[in-house]
Amino acid sequence: MNINNIVVVSPMHNEIKTIINNRNLAYNFRFLPEEKVTTSDLEWADAFVAFNTKKDYDYSQVRWVHSLGAGVDRFLFKKKWPEDVLLTRTVCSFGQRIAEYCLSYILKDVQFHDSFQQLQTNKTWEPITPRLLSEQKVMIFGTGEIGQKTAEVLSTFGIEVYGVSLSGKNKAYFKEVLPVGSHEKRLGEVNYVINTLPLTEKTEKLFDRQIFHSLSNAGFINVGRGASVDEEALLEALDRKHVKFAVLDVFTVEPLPQEHPLWGHPSVTITPHISAVTTPDEGVDCFVDTLRNIEAGNSLRNQVNISKGF
Repeated sequence: MNINNIVVVSPMHNEIKTIINNRNLAYNFRFLPEEKVTTSDLEWADAFVAFNTKKDYDYSQVRWVHSLGAGVDRFLFKKKWPEDVLLTRTVCSFGQRIAEYCLSYILKDVQFHDSFQQLQTNKTWEPITPRLLSEQKVMIFGTGEIGQKTAEVLSTFGIEVYGVSLSGKNKAYFKEVLPVGSHEKRLGEVNYVINTLPLTEKTEKLFDRQIFHSLSNAGFINVGRGASVDEEALLEALDRKHVKFAVLDVFTVEPLPQEHPLWGHPSVTITPHISAVTTPDEGVDCFVDTLRNIEAGNSLRNQVNISKGF
């Protein structure tokens, strides 16, 4: 594939421009915020590099589209993709970042941070014995690169990690990987559920009343996609104590509307989609590496399977 003209569309376009210009790449670039993208930009471009776009574009005009994020649902979810256009995504430190994010909230729970903070506020001396990580069971939905890295980090501390995937194929660092539909038998045993799944038509509102009501006072952490969760079902499960607490980094609508009941729920922690931030340097590194592999005709580990949606 011959690539000459590249459009980069991102809120970070100025930072990306500086980094790319310092690399002296022999390509023609246009660095734009989304509000300045025109039809002529796509007609000019061979490649479209983007992050967090709001509009739908005619990608059939280019040869290659690269997502500066890990997710590609903005390009594929409930959309028809042109067959002859290559789609790739960013692969960088996402797995490590998400693993540490999840670990921090699990540690907060087993070490009773909230309880001790309340006791301090009340000036009450009341010893509570922290639980051990090695006594915990975690179920991770999604056993791809991010899910597997999270399993690796958690299992290092002796946590028993189960995985759920569409295929149920065994992966390293998981005690057992279950196919979607067979995971219910373990749900009542686990202390924490982590969602790392991409958004596809098969995962939309996967976390419904059936899943949440199968839990027994477990923590729920969502670092996948917001639309994979039925938010009403989650709120109901929190009130009925099927879910002990929820840590939510992603939502069906972002930013989360101010009137949404999740904001005020005492058992919910909200973060603004920061569990796996793409830094400009990491984004450029993956883009340039992908570009070089494309032109060399090498295999691409970050190529998106259009039929699967990830």
